[in-house]
Amino acid sequence: MHETLTVGTASADPGELADGWIDATDLPTGGSERLPVTVVNGVDEGPVLWVTGGVHGDEATGVAVAQDVAAVAADAIAELAGSVVVVPVVNPAGLRRNERTSYYGGDDPNRYFPDTARDASRPPETQERIDTRLFEALTESADLLVDCHTAQVGSMPFTIRDRVLYGDQRTEAEAETLAADLDRLATALGLPILTEYPAEEYVDQSLQRSTAGAALNTADIPAVTAELGGHSVVEEDARAAGVAGILAVAVEFGLLDSVPESVDAAGSGIPDAPVDYPVRRFVGPRVESAGLLRHRVAVGEPVETGDVIADVVTPHGDVVESVETDHDGYVIGRSEGLAAYEGSAVASMAVRDDGDLVVPRDPDNAE
Repeated sequence: MHETLTVGTASADPGELADGWIDATDLPTGGSERLPVTVVNGVDEGPVLWVTGGVHGDEATGVAVAQDVAAVAADAIAELAGSVVVVPVVNPAGLRRNERTSYYGGDDPNRYFPDTARDASRPPETQERIDTRLFEALTESADLLVDCHTAQVGSMPFTIRDRVLYGDQRTEAEAETLAADLDRLATALGLPILTEYPAEEYVDQSLQRSTAGAALNTADIPAVTAELGGHSVVEEDARAAGVAGILAVAVEFGLLDSVPESVDAAGSGIPDAPVDYPVRRFVGPRVESAGLLRHRVAVGEPVETGDVIADVVTPHGDVVESVETDHDGYVIGRSEGLAAYEGSAVASMAVRDDGDLVVPRDPDNAE
């Protein structure tokens, strides 16, 4: 029997919508930090799709997409088989300052979600406690997760698909089953798909402790990260594409029979992947000379190994370095700013991926 769904203070019976709050942490000045949550509980039983946004406080389009998905789900509640749970602002402290980070910690708030292999001698600090409370609420009900983000200014929208780790947490066969649902989710979203960094780099960067990475690799919940254009302002094409993609996910997993007519098609400005081979995320190439950066490749443009994608010039305009790519792939975003220092990355790229989606967490102990 379909039941009442409660997340934080939001409690919705079948066929109802409820707004509420998830308590995050107490504040020194009194009161508490709260995360807004909307629960749209369908008339019929089915999967529970979570949509989160704003874990980085300046990523405006992700917040707008989450809010608009909640509104569309509410309008379609009579046809909804399952539930949609939306937390549009995961990092209110960052949002208040229009900054990526929170003031509960100076580093990335999207690297503190639970990890099965966490082995720290110190107790968790504030941001980790906030992330853990959200994670606990998520894992009580979620069957699927789309975490909405944005990338650098001028970036194209794309979907990040995490590596599925096996080892102590799950067997390789269990990881393959999870990966199949992950691939269904990423494909349904309809944006170009990039697999995360290779396994060793993925773990080194604690990406298994991101919102989607922890949902996938700690809680066995199929989860993806939707990167929806550039940060700081809502980009309309990316917003439309994100909403349409998440509603397509709802159709793929049986929450809806079809995407509601009220949902705009993905924006015409969203480029398709310009290559037909698998790709992964890569930051680079990097410059060897300090100077001013002149990009030579547009976002969404394919490149081959050896192509020059940027020049470094002096303040007088003389070229001191032509920066070549060491990979086949395409540019998904160009580095912000004019100044380049030794070792600065020129771009974010989707590069050819010859690795596996399902990988051992500890390659040295893999059979």
